[in-house]
Amino acid sequence: MSAATTGLAAGMALGFAAFFGGFWAFLLVAVLGLVGLVVGGMIHGDLEMSDFKRPRNQQ
Repeated sequence: MSAATTGLAAGMALGFAAFFGGFWAFLLVAVLGLVGLVVGGMIHGDLEMSDFKRPRNQQ
């Protein structure tokens, strides 16, 4: 599936959530989609936990 198709599916899911459920449903779908994206990236090997935190000795 291409990035454009994935983006289209995500946009449609957010649109349906916003239309039928209101703002809080839209926000819930967006947050759960982001969590799914991160977990999927970790499982696939594209992301690691160290990508989300900076070393303590740097500012």
